[in-house]
Amino acid sequence: MYNKLKTMAHGRWSIISLLGILTVSSCSTEKKETVKADVSFKKNHLWKDFYSEGVTVGDVNRDGKMDIMAGARWFDAPDWRAHDIWIHGEFDYTQGYSDSFLNYTMDINEDGWVDLIVFDFPGDEVYWFENPKKDTLWQRYLIDSTAYNESPMLEDIDGNGKKDLVFSDKQGGYIAWYSTVVQDNQVTWKENLISKTGIECPGMIEHGMGWGDINSDGVKDVMVRGGWWEAPKDMQSYTWEFHSSSLGEPCAQMVTYDYDGDGDNDVLSSSAHDYGVWWYEQSFDNNGESYFTRRTIDSTFSEAHSMVLTDVNNDGIMDFITGKRYFAHQGRGPGGMETPFLYWFELLKDTEQKPTWVRHQIDDDSGVGIQFVVEDMNKDGKIDIIISNKKGVFYFEQE
Repeated sequence: MYNKLKTMAHGRWSIISLLGILTVSSCSTEKKETVKADVSFKKNHLWKDFYSEGVTVGDVNRDGKMDIMAGARWFDAPDWRAHDIWIHGEFDYTQGYSDSFLNYTMDINEDGWVDLIVFDFPGDEVYWFENPKKDTLWQRYLIDSTAYNESPMLEDIDGNGKKDLVFSDKQGGYIAWYSTVVQDNQVTWKENLISKTGIECPGMIEHGMGWGDINSDGVKDVMVRGGWWEAPKDMQSYTWEFHSSSLGEPCAQMVTYDYDGDGDNDVLSSSAHDYGVWWYEQSFDNNGESYFTRRTIDSTFSEAHSMVLTDVNNDGIMDFITGKRYFAHQGRGPGGMETPFLYWFELLKDTEQKPTWVRHQIDDDSGVGIQFVVEDMNKDGKIDIIISNKKGVFYFEQE
């Protein structure tokens, strides 16, 4: 069992005055207002049709500029001319979903050109598309036919400089990470089990997944709502030790960060299909056993189906961005017909050095998808936001 005697560390944030500042409390669920900030974004609506709820970025044509990929299309920077990756169908978001839920990019076949990874409907296929190095349709290859969890990840699990996929298998009842093996220009994917097979764990198959160092041993672990798998020093080990824990309700991406400055990582998450954005404070009992306490950050908007931890305002403190996934379940879920806001939450400390957040509105007619990206697209030292959802494809350029 993982245990640790709790040590206190001083936070690196200075005490702020709460006078005149509207804050989103870490423990209150009362209605909150939105604060204006010096940070602003220019909204670019690149495509208005719905065909992808995932998006990614990369230099597709190797011209030194970051392009945008959203499902069946990529957009050529800086003028954002659209190019087809495959010929997509027509999708009615009031009736159903598209064939592109999450998108990631990496040079899969190690030829020096970025390729595209696309997760279809949860439980269905995940593919990779080979960059053709010219303006034509891309070749599709199957990675897995039963890829599950609505927050699968692309991370460098084994620290070898190459990113790996992490997702669960509903039929087999397990979670694994998948690494590429490239030989003679051919790509295969090696499955590396994290959990035992044939298990049931809240969140493993459905909503919520994250990667972060829970036990402060310098190696990042894999977490779902029902607990976390402790990463071994030898990443080829089978299986990882599981620690049961209560990390909330069906959620979007799960993010670790030491929000209260006490020397251990806490967990941030948001409700995928209900109201709520939370942080889970990690604490330790008298025996040094870890447990988590839920603190509410915001409960005024629903279906925050994706989030990204990032330093929005370049103050050295990690904020986060989230918003409403428009028509997540065709408008039938809690708050399903409400305004698709996009927000960033600024992390501050109150007079007792407790974390508190200030909510800033970015937009009120976009929201988020199932996954989105932050990236300094124009290399001006400021993060930008790239989103694809049922309202189309957006590039929010920080001014």
